[in-house]
Amino acid sequence: MKKTDLLAPRIVEQLAVFLENKPGALAVVCDALSAAKINIFGLTVSDTTDHAVVRMVVSNTARAMGLFESHGTLVVESNVLMIQNDNKPGSLSRIAHALSAKKINIDYGYLASMPSAKRGLLILRVTDPKKALAVLKKLDSPS
Repeated sequence: MKKTDLLAPRIVEQLAVFLENKPGALAVVCDALSAAKINIFGLTVSDTTDHAVVRMVVSNTARAMGLFESHGTLVVESNVLMIQNDNKPGSLSRIAHALSAKKINIDYGYLASMPSAKRGLLILRVTDPKKALAVLKKLDSPS
């Protein structure tokens, strides 16, 4: 099997934080995480009319969850894949094809990298994280 450009795929915990959809709500969350010295590795915001769902992967999930719960904020934890890969055409395609071949659905994902960056970070919510991790580790191993 051909080696891909995946680097250390792993299962991590993601928090889904439900916030009021209004100016400043995300700033309050970011301030609280900053004060607790919790770094945000990945983040996406989905909006509805009344509230927003902020999905994030952070440096200390348990501490962040406790922080949100102590303020009465609804937060849900789930497992996602965190993958660092090369920032070039075809990287996501290889991942999607490998998962599809094993009947693993990608429920959603988010990624980002600067155009000049050599690598980016991809977060995927999949139907079977453990099976997906095994598939991606096989892609990442030399043949």
